[in-house]
Amino acid sequence: MPANTYVGAIDQGTTGTRFMVFDHAGQVVANAYEKHEQIYPEPGWVEHDPMEIWENTKTVVSRALREADLDPEQLAGLGITNQRETTLIWDVESGKPIYNALVWQDRRTTDRVEEIQEAGKVEWIREKTGLECDAYFSATKAEWLLDNADPIKLERVRPQDVRERAEEGELRMGTIDSWLIYKLTGRHVTDVTNASRTMLYNIREMEWDDELLEEFNVPVQLLPEVRPSSDEDYYGYTDPEGFLGAEIPVAGALGDQQAALFGQTCFDAGDAKNTYGTGSFFLMNTGDEPVSSEHGLLTTVGFQQSGEPVQYALEGSIFVTGAAIEWLEDVQLIDDPTETAELARSVDSTDGVYVVPAFTGLGAPHWDGRARGTIVGMTRGTRREHIVRATLESIAYQTRDIAEAMEADAGVEMNRLRVDGGAVKNNFLCQLQSDIIQTDIARPEVDETTALGSAYAAGLAVGYWNDVDELRENWQVDRQFSARMEPEKADQMYDRWDDAVERSRDWARDEGGD
Repeated sequence: MPANTYVGAIDQGTTGTRFMVFDHAGQVVANAYEKHEQIYPEPGWVEHDPMEIWENTKTVVSRALREADLDPEQLAGLGITNQRETTLIWDVESGKPIYNALVWQDRRTTDRVEEIQEAGKVEWIREKTGLECDAYFSATKAEWLLDNADPIKLERVRPQDVRERAEEGELRMGTIDSWLIYKLTGRHVTDVTNASRTMLYNIREMEWDDELLEEFNVPVQLLPEVRPSSDEDYYGYTDPEGFLGAEIPVAGALGDQQAALFGQTCFDAGDAKNTYGTGSFFLMNTGDEPVSSEHGLLTTVGFQQSGEPVQYALEGSIFVTGAAIEWLEDVQLIDDPTETAELARSVDSTDGVYVVPAFTGLGAPHWDGRARGTIVGMTRGTRREHIVRATLESIAYQTRDIAEAMEADAGVEMNRLRVDGGAVKNNFLCQLQSDIIQTDIARPEVDETTALGSAYAAGLAVGYWNDVDELRENWQVDRQFSARMEPEKADQMYDRWDDAVERSRDWARDEGGD
């Protein structure tokens, strides 16, 4: 590859869209970001406007290239990474969505999930998909869209029923990766990692599952073709008549957490990473065989390179971590997230206060969609510093929940955890995390590992990088944190966390669909 070529990565996240350009050493040479609106039509409902996301994608790609004085032709390939499970349906002819995208955090289908649980189908779904039956995943979202997207309200030209149009092949369903690939290339494609998060895909057979499609009444005509995460045959090319004005191969895609696993070069069984974003997502590579969880974790597809076996992973999904810091800002306990470390350090402890940030329920290993945010242990002496510190501690405790479950399922002891995401810039949190889990925490030099992972996938596919060994050489530690707290003290604090979690559970009993 010529020296002046690069690989681009579209990182479409829950709160915004970023475009980054990486060089051969995995260093960032261009970067632009744009937020999009969070839409909350009812309690527990969360939506995004897919057209806003597409317009923002074009904006950040164009801006990053312009500001770095790069020509689109200098891009050897494009990778995409995305907020997973967020689901939309769009019209083939117009290229427009029939309704807003239902975000992964959306809880409107909790009642439907409980119907499935009562029907005794949870194990059946887990065996096929590796997933817990939860409103988090795409299947019940797709079902809801097919049943509830109102043709009159949407002012569609054709008045036919949405389901009828789906069966006639006039609509497409997908997660955000497939939406962006469609808008960029005109092709309806997803990768194995995103497919594995829909609760419609059989991760053992590696195909859409007819029985699951029947259960959720999702026509197969809606679904994208499933391809490797790093695809030497490419998903397609950008339109030379489009906004880039160039024909660039789109050759890599991974759901954001699998992209971070790839970007952290967790290519071997036993390698683990935790990404601290809006939520936190802890993944461990388990090799080319799926490992079933006995402790509330998900079995999922880690990644697949062209012509190679699928690599599986165990995953613990924590719904709210970075969003808990945003909540502190929302309720004016802090003015800026950077304050949290200083405020937390200003007190020796939380003085017995525990925050359980179950604003949208509890994910792994608890899986309680009706849990809600809780603060326990407050007295008249409780100050905002205690609540801020307790909120940071909650991130560390939730991560330990996952670490213990993962070690039990995989039968391995984790000696080091690779971390990334916005929150890991907080040294106090990283040290606290090491203390609570009692393991080393390694923060890499390039912490935008989600975007980097999708760039790596695309770059491998187009020959920009030769193999994964080359990528391993790029990975460098910025700082490593080792436990300073006595194990007995960490265990004592963690035991009380379990008590606090119990107080938060099964709270939202009377919120209708929530």
